[in-house]
Order: sequence, then structure tokens, then C-alpha cells
Amino acid sequence: MFNLLGGMLPGNGLKKLLRRKSLDHLVGETTDPEHQLRRTLGPVQLTMLGVGAIVGAGIFSTVGTAAAGGGDHVGAGPALVVSFLLVAVACGFAALCYAEFAAMVPVSGSAYTYAYATLGELAAWLIGWDLILEYAISNAAVAVSWSAYFQTLLASIHIHAAWLGLDFRPHIPGWLGTDLITAARSAREVAAAHLANADLSKLDPDTLQAAQIYAGAPRLLGLPIVFNLPAFGIVVLVTWIVFIGIRETARFNTALVIGKLAIVVFFLVLGSFYVHPSNWVPFAPNGLKGISSAAAIIFFAYIGFDAVSTAAEETRNPQRDMPIGIIASLIICTVIYVAVAIVLTGMAKWNTLGSAEPLSAVFKVLGQNWTAGVIAVGAVIATTSAMVPYQAGQPRIFFAMGRDGLLPPWAAKVHPRFRTPHVTTFITGVVVALCASIFNINELVELTNIGTLFAFALVGLGIIILRHKDPHRDRPFRTPLVPWVPLGAIACCGYLMCELPLMTWIRFFGWMAVGLLLYFFYGFRHSRLG
Repeated sequence: MFNLLGGMLPGNGLKKLLRRKSLDHLVGETTDPEHQLRRTLGPVQLTMLGVGAIVGAGIFSTVGTAAAGGGDHVGAGPALVVSFLLVAVACGFAALCYAEFAAMVPVSGSAYTYAYATLGELAAWLIGWDLILEYAISNAAVAVSWSAYFQTLLASIHIHAAWLGLDFRPHIPGWLGTDLITAARSAREVAAAHLANADLSKLDPDTLQAAQIYAGAPRLLGLPIVFNLPAFGIVVLVTWIVFIGIRETARFNTALVIGKLAIVVFFLVLGSFYVHPSNWVPFAPNGLKGISSAAAIIFFAYIGFDAVSTAAEETRNPQRDMPIGIIASLIICTVIYVAVAIVLTGMAKWNTLGSAEPLSAVFKVLGQNWTAGVIAVGAVIATTSAMVPYQAGQPRIFFAMGRDGLLPPWAAKVHPRFRTPHVTTFITGVVVALCASIFNINELVELTNIGTLFAFALVGLGIIILRHKDPHRDRPFRTPLVPWVPLGAIACCGYLMCELPLMTWIRFFGWMAVGLLLYFFYGFRHSRLG
């Protein structure tokens, strides 16, 4: 079959697909002056990068759907705590595997690099292509959530100004604050209901509002202009910060992390005064199915600790500091998430939490609009900091792939002054900004989850293979209980993948098929190992 692709796989083609880069070769490439990055990061900055990536849109947005259910998912109710712990275990297994690789192979590229050393070139390409879903597409989802909270924040500014007797109305027109996919879909739903003579008042209010935005949007050549401008703008800002240097990126991220953790603590302390234990009954209204379904959703809230590994080539002492950054950030965030789940489900009945801004919504119901405004500030800070590690991580994966010849040479170019992969940073920023301004958050989140779970499973498999092929190599950090911990990562990730909707799987396989075509038409021919 491959010979139909222009004879790309003659003779020993299969052997070429499985060719691997030695670990010594991978590490040696980092000393090439033309492709060398600046080593400036320590354990605190790495931990902050991890916390910054993890605590973001997930805890401020998807936690509501996970608790109450919606769409193809059923809610976990107060058992959301169990869902968080279940995902923490799955991510803990994966984090231990990442820590061993990151300390042993301190190279940009994360799971892509690890797969190249253990599973071969084709698997490395697939995982590199798959990681676009985790880093670039997830950042688009985070930007969409950022836009929603930013607009909530603008509304709260108007309320507070009114209290002071000021007529200050910061406002973004609906057609500049909504994604095109949601608006078009809502318009179709309303049109179908109208043709069926259905009662439009029974439709979801958000659907009606989005349909009105679509109908009233300005037109260009007869086509409606619907564009999520805030989402586009925040991606541009973060891309610029990532472009000018990793040290500046880390400082900016650390300041944001401190700010958002302060807001989370504010929510926990104030929210605890409104907790009613009766809201925790029944504890698991939808049983194991609800817990599993919620776990598949909130997995998005845990994505990020692996982004620490993309900064391995810019870490002063990666053998020691990479495991600290990866594992510490996961532990800190698990404690935060469990606490938020307990307070949130204690403040309101589980089936009323299905809001896009659940942490703000529970205070609005209580008449605490000023509190909702403060949390909206925290959400804007949190989602901004969550974007920084992803926006920095994706260009570095492209950078590693370009250095290997699987992408064109421009992907491996380093800016002479800032020592950052500036070309791939710019391209990533443009793609993420456009996706964030057009697409719906739900599809982006589910596609991100399946891509990340696939990457985690392959990293676990890589640990098992490398322990067998190179058991005597020096390992500054060793994953305990091999092969059981890597097998646990594979099993947990496989289980969570099975909980995702069929359409997500179809999109995933379509994405990977496109990646295969690109590999055979370019990467296979230009690989430096070839």
C-alpha cells in the first residue's frame, strides 16, 4: 500500500519507520550553538509553570459540567471529589513516567522526543502531531474560556460603577464576543424549532441569545461576521511574551500563578461559609457512570504538568529540577481541586452547577455579585497563566521536530537575540488565535483530552521499553514499581479515553490520518536519520 505513495517505502521501508535516535544523540544535539536554547529555569519556576498550566480553564469552567452533566455526559454530583482523585491517580502514574524521561533526556520535545528514542520515528511523528491537540488546541479552548470570564468581568465593572453613581458601561458587541461555530449552530436550532412550530421559549437561553447574535451580526458579501475578539487578543498577547524569552515568560507566569492562587483561596474561605451538608446528598446521584463521565471531562483540568518537560532544555539542572517541577505541581493542584469540589458542591445542589462560570454563578445566586466579580478577575488571571506554558511548549515541540528534519528547517530556527524558536512561536500564535476566535469550547476540550491521554499512554509504554532495552543507563530519577506504574498509566488513560464520545474518536482518527499523510509526503523523505 505504501508503495502507492510514490515508492516512499521501498525495500526496508518498515525498518525505516522504526528507526530510533539514541539518547546520547538526543542530548548531544542540545549543545549545537545554532539550535541552542538559554538555560535559566530552576525548580521554583518549573513548579510554577506546572501549576500555571494546570490551574486554569478546567477548574473555573468544566468543573460545572462535570458536576451537573450536559450533552453526552452525566454528572458526578458531589462525587466529583472522587472523579478528581481518580484522574489524579491516572496523571500521577503518567507524571512519574514523564519525570524519569525528563531527567534522563533533558531535551525539548516532551513525549515526541521520548517516543523517538523508544518507539521509533513513525510513533514519534504521530505523538508529535498528536501533541498539537494537547498544546495548541487546548490553548484555543482556554482562550475561549478566558473570553467568557473577561466579558463577565466587564459586566461586573458596570454593576460596581452603578453602585458608585457612575454610568460606565464597558461592553463588547455580541458578534465580537461569540465564536462562529456556536452562533451558527444555535441559529440552525432556532430555525428548526421555528419550522416545527415548537415553543421557542423552551430552548436554552444561551442558544436563543447566540442565534440572535448570528442574525443581527454585520454582513460581508452576505456572510455574517461573528468573531471572538477577546480570545484572539489574549492569544496574541501571550504569544508576544513567549516570543521575547523564556526568562520573561517564567516571571510573567509566576506573577499570574500567585494571583490566581490567592483568588482560589478567597473562593474556598468565603464559600465555606455558605456550604450546606444537605447538598452533598445524594453523594453519587449517577453512580459509577457519573463519576467516570465526569473524570473524562475534568481530565482537561489536569493537563499541564507535562508542559514542564518541554522546558527541559532551558533548565539549569534538569536531572534534579525536572522531576521536582512535574510532581510538585501535580500534588499542589490535586489538593486545590479536591478542596474546590468539596466547597462548590456544598454551596448548591449538584444539578444546578452546569454553568460556564460555576464558581461565579454560585455567588450570583446568593446575591453576592461583588464576589462573583472578584472570582471573574481570578478566572481571567488563571486562564491567562494557563495559556503561557502551552503557548511556550508547542513551538518547542515543533522546534525538536524541525531539528530532526521531520519539519522544514525554518521550524528549528532560534532568534539570535531572544534565543527562542521564534518562527514556530509566531505560527503557533496565529493558528491558536484563529481557532479560539471561531470554534466552540466543548469540541476543543474533548479533542484535547483524547490527544493528551494518547500521549500519556505512549510515554508509559516508552518507560517499559527503555527499561528493557537499556536497563543500565544512568537514571537521575527512576519511576517506581516498573512495569506496574507505567501499566497503570496506560490502563487509566485507556479507561478515560473510552469514556469520551464517539464523535471525539472520529475527529481524533481524522486528525491522525492527516498527520500520516504529512509524514509520508515530507517527514519520511527529509528525516535526518534517513
